[in-house]
Amino acid sequence: MRLTGVEVRLVVLELAEPLVAAHATVRERPLVLVRVLTDAAEGWGECAALAEPTYTAEYAAGAFAVLVDHLVPRLLAPRPPASVQEALARLEQVVGHPMAKAAIEMALLDAGLRAEGRSLAEHLGAVERRVVAGATIGLGAPAQVLAAADAAVAAGYRRLKCKIAPGREWALLEGVRARHPEVALVADANGSYRLGDPRQRRALERLDRLGLAALEQPLAPDDLLGHAELTASLETPVVLDESVTSLGVLDSAIALRACRGVVVKPARLGGLLAARRVHARCVEAGLALALGGMLESGLGRAATLAVGGLGGFSLGSDLGASDRYFATDLTEAHRLEGGWLEVPAGPGLGVAPVPERLQAAQLRSWSARPAP
Repeated sequence: MRLTGVEVRLVVLELAEPLVAAHATVRERPLVLVRVLTDAAEGWGECAALAEPTYTAEYAAGAFAVLVDHLVPRLLAPRPPASVQEALARLEQVVGHPMAKAAIEMALLDAGLRAEGRSLAEHLGAVERRVVAGATIGLGAPAQVLAAADAAVAAGYRRLKCKIAPGREWALLEGVRARHPEVALVADANGSYRLGDPRQRRALERLDRLGLAALEQPLAPDDLLGHAELTASLETPVVLDESVTSLGVLDSAIALRACRGVVVKPARLGGLLAARRVHARCVEAGLALALGGMLESGLGRAATLAVGGLGGFSLGSDLGASDRYFATDLTEAHRLEGGWLEVPAGPGLGVAPVPERLQAAQLRSWSARPAP
């Protein structure tokens, strides 16, 4: 398979409703897409960076720029790569930018597997055909949060993740737990608490009374020592998300006993192959696993579901059906079936953008071809 061209596109999707978290309020979802063209098939990748650098240092406009100015030129010159492994090695010349790199990896894997007639799930070694779906509920007044939880449960979701922030946790979670004692309830702080603040520490300790499935990323990403202290003091499993950016950081967290579980997000980790390695290390270490979402379009959701097919995600997933987030997705919708999402089984990602939807959402594009 020979690489013949690369396209980078910036699109924006309107959210069905705003998502409020400790780090930001998201009302629309910009996404950077990568399309690779080969002599055998095309492939699509998605960069999950948000509109602003509030979740991680990457953001959508910056990802578009680094792809155009640095990553794609290295991918194509002095000649197209002979394999995905060679392509990824070239990208390592650029420091950081894991989400932008993950988009290229996804596109190359999609093209190669489409040419072979094999699914991404099969390539990764999936053993499950479906993933437990989850509904994420943003910050709001207790009555708003409870109404959103009621609606999600009525729609068939069996896992709820509620965003929390200092001073905005007990009243939100207590009502949801009382109304829905049967659901797996996760509290996600997005790193907003500090153990050095006695009131914040007491607030986190109080959550032990609610029987939560997990407390996700309570402290700052670089505070592994604080997470270790909190893990030792709570019955509720402490789960790391933003902290785990690589296998090296994961090994440090394991050595420090800084968590009892990890959220696996392929984009944050630098791609699907990195996510598979982190998954394997967590299984080896006996850590619980959750499958993380990033408000992906149908492209990114399909790729993340393929990782979910690896199994062992005892803490469920953040992934919901397309209509929970977007009035119109870029691809045909991922649908909720009895509380589950199907792992796509078609060649490559198993999905592709619907051309007219892609055109309606596109803001700008750029393309390049290898030198003759």
